[in-house]
Amino acid sequence: MKRILSLAAPLIAVLTTPALAREVTDFTLDNGMQVVVIEDHRAPVVVNMVWYRVGAADEAPGKSGIAHFFEHLMFKATDELESGELSRIVEANGGSDNAFTSQDYTAYFQRVAADRLGLMMSLEADRMRDLTLTEEEVATERDVIIEERFTRTDSDPNALFREQMAAAAYLNHPYGIPIIGWRHEMEQLSREDALAFYRTYYAPNNAIAVIAGDVDPDEVRALAEQHYGVLEPSLDLPERARPQEPPQLAERRLSYSDPRVGRPYLVRRYQAPERDPGDQEVAASLVYLAEILGGDGATSVLGRALQFEDPKAVYTSASYRATSLDDTAFSLIAAPKDGVSLEEMEAEMDAVIAEFFETGIDSEQFARLKMQLRAAEIYEQDNVQSLADEYGRSLTSGLTLEDIAAWPDVLQSVTEEDVMEAARMVFDRRRAVTGFVMPENGEMTQ
Repeated sequence: MKRILSLAAPLIAVLTTPALAREVTDFTLDNGMQVVVIEDHRAPVVVNMVWYRVGAADEAPGKSGIAHFFEHLMFKATDELESGELSRIVEANGGSDNAFTSQDYTAYFQRVAADRLGLMMSLEADRMRDLTLTEEEVATERDVIIEERFTRTDSDPNALFREQMAAAAYLNHPYGIPIIGWRHEMEQLSREDALAFYRTYYAPNNAIAVIAGDVDPDEVRALAEQHYGVLEPSLDLPERARPQEPPQLAERRLSYSDPRVGRPYLVRRYQAPERDPGDQEVAASLVYLAEILGGDGATSVLGRALQFEDPKAVYTSASYRATSLDDTAFSLIAAPKDGVSLEEMEAEMDAVIAEFFETGIDSEQFARLKMQLRAAEIYEQDNVQSLADEYGRSLTSGLTLEDIAAWPDVLQSVTEEDVMEAARMVFDRRRAVTGFVMPENGEMTQ
């Protein structure tokens, strides 16, 4: 491995979330790699995660799928390990490992006994800089991801519709390109493409190590300096600048028909802001709005009105993904009962939303939701994997440790008027995409 001979003493910062008594230690190595330590001494286990600030939305034009493709290739041979040996070592030490790719990040993790942390770091450091790829390995793994696309996307009408929906929602931003990639571009990915991607983005100064579990921060720092601190950074790491969307001025609509669709449904997707550093209040309000409108079928606004009081739908929901590097989406879904058309379903849904703006929020429901969100934040502390995941997703999406620590209190500070104001801001049909999904003949199958 390439080495850096001199190290500067890393800057240490310790943050404690007052409401949840969560102690987090953060330091940065001399080569630019950030390390976050989340202490949890209830069991002698640790989750070791390495997050890279690169995802599908950072791919070069024409190379869709390369981020996910490279996630697969990271389990191949290095100058010290045979292909697949990393996972075998983890398993032999009683642990488990995996990886995942999103639009905004790629992450690798192991869950093992706490005394194996140094070994896990050595494995991650090895493949961060010393991966070796043969033409045969690249060709074999390319076939694997193409088969994965066939299994998970091409064979699933709902997945195909989601692809079309995202493509319609984004005219310019790469969020409109599927994470797994377009098939015709996936088929052309080469060893040279993979190595270029690796050399550009897989570097300590583009990575965050998140370690959660039964560990001591000083010991983690020593291990991080030993294994990660000696890695050479990339001097030409590109700025993370993506094409941005122009203002959406008109609603977009699409219809998707497929004989494999069992029951028709509609989706409406609004552009919505994400959590931003130091400015999370609107996102917190939208979290409540999604729960109020479509969180639980029996108690939500859409569920009560369309599934119980005057049954027109078999299913309703609302969703919002708060953590994202760039603007995200607020979505509504409704599946009509037999005999109710999608046009009628849409009209009924719009009528319920209009009534919601007239009547406002049920105060008792709002108070219950606050308690439920508070409880969910506390219960999440029981799972070190969830904790590490929360920190990794947030940090690679542009948030800071201070933002993560503040988030529970930001959620609790939201008022009913905040939620209504956020709803008025988001529910602008000029910034929406509405999609109908139906069987090829336009009728439901039984």
